[in-house]
Amino acid sequence: MVPKTLYTVVVADDEDELREAVCRMIPWQELGFRLVGSASNGLDALQLVEKKEPDLLLTDIRMPFISGIELARQVREVRPAMNIAFLSGYDDFEYAKQAIQYNIISYMLKPLTMEGLAKELQVIHQKIDAQFALFRQNALPEAPGKEAQAAVLMPLVLDEYAESNPESARAAARQAGILRDRDDNPCYTVMVTALSDEEGANRTERSFVATVDRLAAKYLRAVCFYTGGKVAAVLLGNPSDFQEYLHILADEIPQVAARVLGLRCRVGVSRTVCSLTELHDAYREAMEALRQGGTESAAQFIGDLAPAVKGGEGLCKRALEAISQHYREADLSLVSLSGMLDVSPNHLSACIKKYTGETFINILIRTRMEAARQLLTDSPLKIQQVAAQCGYTDQHYFSYCFKKYCGESPVALRRRLEAEKAGAAL
Repeated sequence: MVPKTLYTVVVADDEDELREAVCRMIPWQELGFRLVGSASNGLDALQLVEKKEPDLLLTDIRMPFISGIELARQVREVRPAMNIAFLSGYDDFEYAKQAIQYNIISYMLKPLTMEGLAKELQVIHQKIDAQFALFRQNALPEAPGKEAQAAVLMPLVLDEYAESNPESARAAARQAGILRDRDDNPCYTVMVTALSDEEGANRTERSFVATVDRLAAKYLRAVCFYTGGKVAAVLLGNPSDFQEYLHILADEIPQVAARVLGLRCRVGVSRTVCSLTELHDAYREAMEALRQGGTESAAQFIGDLAPAVKGGEGLCKRALEAISQHYREADLSLVSLSGMLDVSPNHLSACIKKYTGETFINILIRTRMEAARQLLTDSPLKIQQVAAQCGYTDQHYFSYCFKKYCGESPVALRRRLEAEKAGAAL
């Protein structure tokens, strides 16, 4: 009997008894899983996902502080290749459908017996097996029209002296089905992807086109083709599509390559252009980003390479300063911070981790908690007001974070300070 591939899993549920029962009673290894952590709320679950990088998150859909759906959205920002399974006591498929785009592999209704959960985990294991097998396959799937689309775009991407008339290029793209009609006027980005082994030898095969195409299609319109030991992808969308999804796609491809293929994966991404006749310039930018991205698995955006202030320790310093200035904003995120600094979220996240050894979310929480401790100590503000001053709209969420970080609740801190003050006055 062939041993099962062990997939790592994190369990998140605010019902302590249920969560502990699931962790203790499910025969994880027998089902092909390895439990690497559990959490009682969405915040802890998100931090566990960042730290453990599991293959599967098994989470309640309604939890304190960060709901299962919001958790799924935030998880996609950091681990887009990870699958999520929902447990829910609410027979509300419309609610669950909000999260379908976030790699939801299963939706289970409570109450669920341990036997029922074990059976569903077997199904989930088979689904992940099938996903991995699809990524590992050597044969390109039949894709009607894709060859014709690639044939139109390849010269525009690779040949400096290809079609220079924008209208002629658009007409050919419409005929091949790349553009829907005359009113279809998307922006374009070129992404170049290359696989290598630990020795740095190129391992990019023509079949990897299908993997890039499949992943890209989750987020954007794409035409992919193989050229010179790499996969080139022309991505189509409007500016908001690229802003929301491009960095997620650029993260997911290296994650899949590392986890499924055991290979390093470098991704170079161009700026966005508005005409098909600009694709060759975009390709050159993507290749330059690929060359300057180093040898590690990562995505490199051409916009992150210049000017010099966008890189290295200087960028990290600017990011920390921006966090100090904007931590009071409840919607501050890695994506919004990267927008302020005019770099990609991927680049900013890697830079922060490299120079501080911490994740963005940990730094943000620490900044907010230090500010909260100062306000609780030195100001007469009510706890709800302190929470709002530190970027929290939910006082209970704030109190939980404060106790976890400082070792005592805001109320306990105030009482202790009052008792110390009274003792000193005696």
